Amino acid sequence: MRNLLFIGIFIFGSAFMNPEPPVIKSLIADDLPFLLEFYKTRHQNPEISLQEKETSKALATELRTAGFDVTENFGGYGVVGILKNGDGPMILVRTDMDALPMEEKTNLEYASHATCEYAGQITGSMHSCGHDMHMTSWLGTARLMAKMKNEWKGTLMMIGQPAEEIGEGSELMLKAGLYEKFGVPDYGMALHCSPTIPAGQVGFGKGYTMANTESIDIKVFGVGAHGAAPHMSIDPVVIGSMIVMDLQTIVSRNLKPTESAVVTVGAIKGGIKHNIIPDEVTLKLTVRTYTPEVRAMVHKRIKEICRGVAIAAGLSEDKMPEVTIPASFTPANYNHPDLVDKMMVAAGKMIGEENVVDVEPLMLGEDFARFGQTEDKVPTVLYWLGTVPESRIAEGDLPGLHSPFYYPTPEKTIETGVAVMSQSLMDVFNF
Repeated sequence: MRNLLFIGIFIFGSAFMNPEPPVIKSLIADDLPFLLEFYKTRHQNPEISLQEKETSKALATELRTAGFDVTENFGGYGVVGILKNGDGPMILVRTDMDALPMEEKTNLEYASHATCEYAGQITGSMHSCGHDMHMTSWLGTARLMAKMKNEWKGTLMMIGQPAEEIGEGSELMLKAGLYEKFGVPDYGMALHCSPTIPAGQVGFGKGYTMANTESIDIKVFGVGAHGAAPHMSIDPVVIGSMIVMDLQTIVSRNLKPTESAVVTVGAIKGGIKHNIIPDEVTLKLTVRTYTPEVRAMVHKRIKEICRGVAIAAGLSEDKMPEVTIPASFTPANYNHPDLVDKMMVAAGKMIGEENVVDVEPLMLGEDFARFGQTEDKVPTVLYWLGTVPESRIAEGDLPGLHSPFYYPTPEKTIETGVAVMSQSLMDVFNF
């Protein structure tokens, strides 16, 4: 049915003409004071993953005010806003909502001084990944599209997603029946703040742009002994160290040079005293891949390397290393090429083609990818929103995402985020 609708639009033409970019820019300028205040409020009141209670309430309230039908607490603190506006495609636009458990060190006048409990201790809380800017651009887009209902037809689905930082929020919402209850969208869109692209620009990539992201634990066993009598042991510290080194050959010697993967051991834990050889060591890995084939190969080689090193050390079968690979992981983000083309044209209309840049794939993870990887295969795009102020570029001061010193320059970033997303929606709705 959806395909027949698009064929009809293609043959007979859309009944709507896109508004001129100056009209959209004027509406954004009028809304900017509100959006700036909203952004600063969200920045000062961050809530970490699975605790986004007040944040989700704020988004839900503003969506209702704009005229959306809103469902709260959907898949955790998820928010779903629906604006039905006649016959046409359904387009999903997602924002994430959660902050990180870390102290802010930006010294901004609107800096966060909030605290939270994390891993059994009290720590600071900060939007150091730009989710406060994501929410503000998302809300500005929702408000603009509601004001311009006479210029498009279709259904706009605005998603406020919890728990992106732990890679669980999109799965929570999908398992709660997002598509079953509200319908399967024809397209999905989202943005993410970039710590390297200047404010006023956006970056697009086609195909895989972010990686499968998973955490793997390896428990290495051995035979403990006195540190002064290592010959009486089978030292798991040494075995673990050898495994760490051999794991580096997966990318360098097992993967085709034209493909990509990352295997990083981020933690080694074992032993409690200088002169005691322990009988157990744990390795904690982060593994990043793009394709299912490479991911399967990396898993296979990790298991083979662990077993091979253990056998060479003389361990018995009951002491082979245990490799734990969780079934759930953050899948690689895939940007649908045709939708990228449409959105890049839309972005060029609003900010100039010279400010729409190509970006390389990164090994970061983003659980937005799941919205496009159900059996429905919804075409989705996640693009980069430039946030870096000119002063920081001139100084070469470019703190990355998750840095306590990271912040976007508010006005220009908000204007660009709302303009590009709104024009993208207009173009796709009216295609």
